[in-house]
Amino acid sequence: MSDSKNGLLGLGSRGPAVLDVRTRLAALASDDLPELTELMAGSPDPDVYDEGLLRAVRAFQQHKGLIVDGVVGVETFGAIDGARWTLGDRILVHTPGHLLRGEDVVALQERLNTLGFASGRVDGRFGPETERAVRSFQRAYGLPGDGSVGPETLRAFEDLRRSVSGGSANVLRERERVRRSGHNLSGRTVVLDPGHGGDNTGAAANGLVEADLVMDLARRIEGRLTAIGVAVVYTRTEHTCPTEDERAAIANAAGADLLLSLHADSHDAADASGVATFFFGRDRTTSWSAIGEHMADLVLREIVARTGLANCRSHGRSWTLLQQTTMPAVRIEAGYLSHPADAARLADPAFRDTLAEAVLVSLQRLYLGDDDTAKTGVLHLGDLRAYLAAHR
Repeated sequence: MSDSKNGLLGLGSRGPAVLDVRTRLAALASDDLPELTELMAGSPDPDVYDEGLLRAVRAFQQHKGLIVDGVVGVETFGAIDGARWTLGDRILVHTPGHLLRGEDVVALQERLNTLGFASGRVDGRFGPETERAVRSFQRAYGLPGDGSVGPETLRAFEDLRRSVSGGSANVLRERERVRRSGHNLSGRTVVLDPGHGGDNTGAAANGLVEADLVMDLARRIEGRLTAIGVAVVYTRTEHTCPTEDERAAIANAAGADLLLSLHADSHDAADASGVATFFFGRDRTTSWSAIGEHMADLVLREIVARTGLANCRSHGRSWTLLQQTTMPAVRIEAGYLSHPADAARLADPAFRDTLAEAVLVSLQRLYLGDDDTAKTGVLHLGDLRAYLAAHR
């Protein structure tokens, strides 16, 4: 590969794009990631993507909450490029179609949310919601409300730094929005995001193909959701594979209440097995979806209780789809296709029905609040229908 911004760079790649990535990572070596320089030291040819650079990329991906695959694709390169900016390095302004991205925007969004000016999900993109929050802050501080972050606005932030700390207004708003929305799942909109699609078939092992498997699982979840009055929106068809940005845009445009991204895993380690869930989270104080975490935990516990799959826990990540959606979003890795026992169970339609039932119940439990007194793994579709009928 020759272009890290448009293609993929991985072990064995060579050329100026590799040198570009190496140079950028070397510049990022700091107190947070001091190992980057050491990991890349001793490379005989800086134009070659060698084992040292692979280890450095993986360390960076782990630090930023990205998928740790050692491959520099669009998302990883964007994170590497954005990491060089700190708040104050440049003037920030909203430009439709060409959004500024970077760690300086992340710091700005976190600062605004902490001060009570809602900039939305901390996604590192200077979009319209962030601009509105900047304008509100500027007006409140007696500055011209032009929405750009220049020296005067930065000085105002610095003046307030010592007097305001702790908590996330965004987290509180998210929790309150769900609490006030009522107990019923019925009447809501849920986005189902079956992973991969089209020519991108995802993992394949033991006679199973990830893209086909998760689409089948999505159909089973859809049937149960529509049976209780939930509107379902898909991010793809059998023949398409939108980017993560496009999938997030579809979900946001639908005004959805929740998003579920469905995947199955695979690994070279023969004993890798089980189910894991992921939600948006990079900093528990300011960049964290509390409802996403709760939903991820509910989904995980229901699946484990009903299937006996190994519990690989729920984890906060800053993956594009989780970060750029405006609603609580959870990604499910429902077993390992590379593990014979997991694969055999996933191949069984009855098992996939059990997974779908677990997802349905966990989504309803998200809204029950203090009324949620049932044990994990015991509620079924009929129970939910009875509950909904009694609370109309």
